[in-house]
Amino acid sequence: MTDENPFAPPTPRAAVPAPQHPAPPPPPPAPQEQRTEQLPAQGYLGTLSAPSVAGEEPTGDTQHADPHATRTRRSRLGAGAVSAVVLLGLFAGAGGGVAAYALLDAQETARPADARLPEPAAGATQVERPEGSVAAIAADALPSVVSIEVRADQGVATGSGMILKAEGYILTNNHVVAEAANGADVTVTFSDGHEQAAELVGATPDYDLAVIRVDETGLEPLVLGDSDDVVVGDSVLAVGSPLGLEATVTTGIVSALHRPVKAGEAAEAAFIDAIQTDAAINPGNSGGPLVNSAGEVIGINSAIAQGPGTTGATGNIGLGFAIPSNQARHTAEQLIETGTATFPIIGVLLDPSYQGEGVQVSEGPQQGTPAVTPDGPADQAGLEPGDVILSIDGRPVSVADELIVAIRAKAPGDPVTLQVRSGGDEREVRVVLEERSSGQ
Repeated sequence: MTDENPFAPPTPRAAVPAPQHPAPPPPPPAPQEQRTEQLPAQGYLGTLSAPSVAGEEPTGDTQHADPHATRTRRSRLGAGAVSAVVLLGLFAGAGGGVAAYALLDAQETARPADARLPEPAAGATQVERPEGSVAAIAADALPSVVSIEVRADQGVATGSGMILKAEGYILTNNHVVAEAANGADVTVTFSDGHEQAAELVGATPDYDLAVIRVDETGLEPLVLGDSDDVVVGDSVLAVGSPLGLEATVTTGIVSALHRPVKAGEAAEAAFIDAIQTDAAINPGNSGGPLVNSAGEVIGINSAIAQGPGTTGATGNIGLGFAIPSNQARHTAEQLIETGTATFPIIGVLLDPSYQGEGVQVSEGPQQGTPAVTPDGPADQAGLEPGDVILSIDGRPVSVADELIVAIRAKAPGDPVTLQVRSGGDEREVRVVLEERSSGQ
């Protein structure tokens, strides 16, 4: 506030004396040869770009092409750089770890000391996982799951397996270790990283199961649960080494039961009464366990579905198949005891070209083999060429593979009830399954 009369005419501005403070000196001219460019926040991703690691000058930005200007700048991360980062992450799991660490080390070196974030105190308490959680189940299962490598003249095959008995017995798929029968070397890698050579105990292509053994005792086996208790919607974990990535766990549910799956070459096809799951299963998961929420193995991962027109395994599409644990238990016991496994038959040839309801017994011999085996189970039960089998134990069948899979899920000596149509008449037929060994 001043002492001036607020109602008096204003004093002209020219009459106001100027301040007596000296004027500040003019700012020095900005250097013409050095200036910093401000880029959007996304430019910070550029510290992960490949050119910055290799010491090369980023290209493609024409506004920085002036040879007389030196600029401090952050490179923009384009699509090519993103691809390089993603690829580096993938390669790191398969031998590219040195490059990944080199990239991180370069960034640590360039970062000011005061920019480092605090680390957890030494000896900090570990987080406890609730019993029955995915993390807890995985922690219990992983030490009993192994990676398997088979080296043959044709190349190297990899897969997974589970410890079956403390005395060194390991269960896997036949197609993982098939070349072991021809002298290929089999190496097992355990969860702690140590390796052991393994020998083939026995295998069966009919069920796509095999048992190998390492010279080691005191191993921790997984428990084979009762696959007959499994229902659609049960939570499951698939454990194994997909694409060579050891100790991988994926989760999902049981999507369906009793899926008829025919896997492998025609000459040695496996017929599996499979458990279907949407847990991610990829090449390399073969032979690994499918575990339920109680930590019990309810299946052995064996196959994945592929899209129409696909000839090779390309990866998970949410349709994976596992051999039920009850089948795995029965077959593994046979393989350990005798080195071979048996499967049941009814003794008929089926007509694959039949298009009607049910499954038809061939109307005549095929390549010298009779349609109904003389004195076989079906012959003794009264089945004849041309008869149509509509169901087995009340389970409808519409294609030959469904009937074969349903029979293979039984054991030799088990009785089954077939609904059979002969001409216009239908009847129930009781058949006692006969034993057959691989190769017969």
